[in-house]
Amino acid sequence: MPTITIKNIPEELYEALKSTAENHHRSINSEVIIRLEQALLPRLKTPKDKLTNIQRLRAQISPNVISADDIDDIINNGRA
Repeated sequence: MPTITIKNIPEELYEALKSTAENHHRSINSEVIIRLEQALLPRLKTPKDKLTNIQRLRAQISPNVISADDIDDIINNGRA
């Protein structure tokens, strides 16, 4: 597998990369590889992929969490 060396990384950029890697529980090297993949090899989503994602997210939402009466009460209380 090829290896690269990156020189003269600005301190601010390095610290941001280090922090992001820690937040994702990854090494700095793994974080760099993932970021390069995201930037250079974006996965194009088809309309079907997008629809599946929307449906998955919609299934997680509880319907009718706020009723029309709740909205009226909030509006009326805000005018008091």
